[in-house]
Amino acid sequence: MKFQQIIAKGIAANSYFVAANDQAAVIDPQRDVDFYLNLAQEYNVKISAIFDTHRNEDFVNGSPQLAFQTGAEIYHGHKLDFKYGNPAKSGDKIVLDDLIFEIIETPGHSPESISISLTEESSKNPIMVFTGDTLFAGEVGRIDFYRNDKKQKVAADWLYDSIFNKLLKLPDGTIVAPGHGAGSICGGGISGLPYSTIGYEKETNPRLHMSKDEFIKFKSTERFEIAPNMSILEKINLEGPPILTTSIQPTALTVDEVKHYMSNDVQIVDIREPESYAGGHIPNTINIWKNGLPNYALWMLDYNKPIIIIKSTHQELDQGIRYLIRLGFDNVIGYLQGFRNWYMAGEKYDKTSVWSVHELKDKLDDKDLYILDVRTNNSLKDNGQIKGSNHIFLGNLPQRLDDIPKDKTICVYCDSGFKTFTGVSYLLKKGYPKVVGVFGSMSAWKNAGYPVEEEQ
Repeated sequence: MKFQQIIAKGIAANSYFVAANDQAAVIDPQRDVDFYLNLAQEYNVKISAIFDTHRNEDFVNGSPQLAFQTGAEIYHGHKLDFKYGNPAKSGDKIVLDDLIFEIIETPGHSPESISISLTEESSKNPIMVFTGDTLFAGEVGRIDFYRNDKKQKVAADWLYDSIFNKLLKLPDGTIVAPGHGAGSICGGGISGLPYSTIGYEKETNPRLHMSKDEFIKFKSTERFEIAPNMSILEKINLEGPPILTTSIQPTALTVDEVKHYMSNDVQIVDIREPESYAGGHIPNTINIWKNGLPNYALWMLDYNKPIIIIKSTHQELDQGIRYLIRLGFDNVIGYLQGFRNWYMAGEKYDKTSVWSVHELKDKLDDKDLYILDVRTNNSLKDNGQIKGSNHIFLGNLPQRLDDIPKDKTICVYCDSGFKTFTGVSYLLKKGYPKVVGVFGSMSAWKNAGYPVEEEQ
């Protein structure tokens, strides 16, 4: 058997390639499928089966794309009305050469969630189990996507049953291959381990040390941020995303072409690092640094408006486009090769006002200052805040603009400065005249020894 885990950076999503003698299976593929095609070519096998452990909310299922390019069959849970693939139920087995993939229905995270155990024909016990978003290393799946208190409580009961009465009944030595790793939005306390075992999770996973009542109470009241565009991803993943039939690389644009598109309600997305954006940028662009795209494009970009990318390097462009394609943003019409091309053409550009944490400290009592904290709710709870801060999570800025005064200097900070300049760029684009970002943000503030307050 040949096995490989593929990690989609940014969202920490795991997919898996498993090859037998002549055939292979892929579990939870991402939409840019060249990784799996290259592995199949390397191992001289045919991809015959694709498993989706659940309808994803944070990225586009890549199974239709991979099936289109390989002819493989898709298998998914049967409790949602997918417009593609084959519904599977507990006990169903798909055999590839000497490998047996068996379906285990594990609802909770979503109604149709499945796990898949993998066993060799010569063995009685499974080698591993692919648990999707049901069980992670050190955590269990989130269930607040139901957006309904009663449904979430029912889902908590489902999740408990799926884990305690199904997955934990597997032998302790069974390898757990989860759908996400540390840093994912799909669980609050996922550990840094790429894999685990059933036995190790029994011993160390804090959620598995709860009574049933404790577990259900905890999970039924747990809340995370939910991007409005996640509902679009849910719909895409039920109906099946469009098949990509051309290269994912967009067209290189001239400065004149970018100027033409700018007059037609196009989203100009600067994916450079915050320091580069702050030093100079095209007017009315939004700065979402490359590695922030997987999490914040869903909050800050519009699926219905074309996108132009501003980047520094071809590697940066390639990764940025992959991030957007995985989220279903197929509307990238082109890119400008670097900000330098813009100013060398004699075009006007803007700079962003920047403060150090020391400058912010000196201005804390300024009555004309509005301090805006754009960190997540959990970060605020865990790390406190700077005196006088007003907390609005970055993703909620579009809905909370009325709460932010235009007649004051808006000073934006986050954890380390990246989300800061996404917020700064968004406010500037919305016409706020005086906006400043704090380099280093809360991390630099604490390292400077400055005090923080508890959440107000």
